[in-house]
Amino acid sequence: MSQETVSLYAVGDVAPRRDNPESIFALARPVLKQADILFGQAENVFSETGEPQVHTSSRPAHPSNIAALTSVGFHAMSVASNHSLDWGNEPLLRSIDLLRKAGIAVAGAGRNIDEARRPVIVERKGTRVAFLAYCSVLQRGYEARADKPGAAPLRATTAYEQVDWQAGTPPRVLSFCNREDLEKMVDDIKKVRPLVDVVVVSMHWGVHFVPSIIARYQKEGGYAAIDAGADLVLGHHAHILKGIEVYKGKAIFHSLGNFAFDLGPLEKLHRNSAWQIYRWEADPEYPFYLFPKDSRKTMVARCVISGKKIERVGYLPALVNKQSQPEILPRPDPRSTEVFDYVSWISKDQRLDTRFFREGDEVVVQ
Repeated sequence: MSQETVSLYAVGDVAPRRDNPESIFALARPVLKQADILFGQAENVFSETGEPQVHTSSRPAHPSNIAALTSVGFHAMSVASNHSLDWGNEPLLRSIDLLRKAGIAVAGAGRNIDEARRPVIVERKGTRVAFLAYCSVLQRGYEARADKPGAAPLRATTAYEQVDWQAGTPPRVLSFCNREDLEKMVDDIKKVRPLVDVVVVSMHWGVHFVPSIIARYQKEGGYAAIDAGADLVLGHHAHILKGIEVYKGKAIFHSLGNFAFDLGPLEKLHRNSAWQIYRWEADPEYPFYLFPKDSRKTMVARCVISGKKIERVGYLPALVNKQSQPEILPRPDPRSTEVFDYVSWISKDQRLDTRFFREGDEVVVQ
């Protein structure tokens, strides 16, 4: 690559928790290390202490597990997760401090709302890239406030509309961004836009576990971000890939899916409400990866920034193996075609009208 070209790679949810956390990146490390800027979503906090809260549904990772993140060279991460306050205020703040000490810039949460909304700016080869991060799936009380730690919110509400007069028929699901949160996100983007060359907005949002479906509020929030000046929107939280959309020439990855997610042995995790609602069966051959089968498909978003603008957007197909390790797949591997076909289908199913073509191991978004 020329001196003026910057490569930005991004992945979805990351949660290394095992005793040898660096091993989760063993197969993906050579590719991830190629990035000039590597971005991801930290799903859990890193803490030895803390008290479970009313809505706690995650386990913290030991602080030593941050070594897994530095081993592949993450430069910036979002911590705007629905699990950000699962163990209280101090574990979140301690995690932020530890990540920063490890050389990883943190966006999306902080000691108060101003810190949570503050952009992270990474400079490479004279190109300045800003990252902002928000969460739409926060438990009540997990949002940062003027005097309280938490995540930067882009909350949403839901309504149901009967579209067939017959009783018991499926409703249309309507969802809307919180107006105040949306206006503040737009303001954040407009403020940082003149200071940098590229603005990336990270969104923890969407309908989890279900293939294909994109909620209405995701389009509302993604479009508003781009209208305000964002160049790229990166979604996660759904624990499954969602479609890729192009709006006004800018890409929206509605969900990058899980990337490096280690839940722990099967016998240590009981069935939770998600299992009851979405009714998937855990596969005993994947004892560290208790997600629906389609959640094994994942990707690395790859952007080429040239002349201080995003010139090209694409993704590298990947698949999670039985050890929860993401493996980035070369084009001749039939599993790469499986991921390509799946992403094409979920995009078409949601009428996103996005065109993809293959160039080497990469899938380019046109």
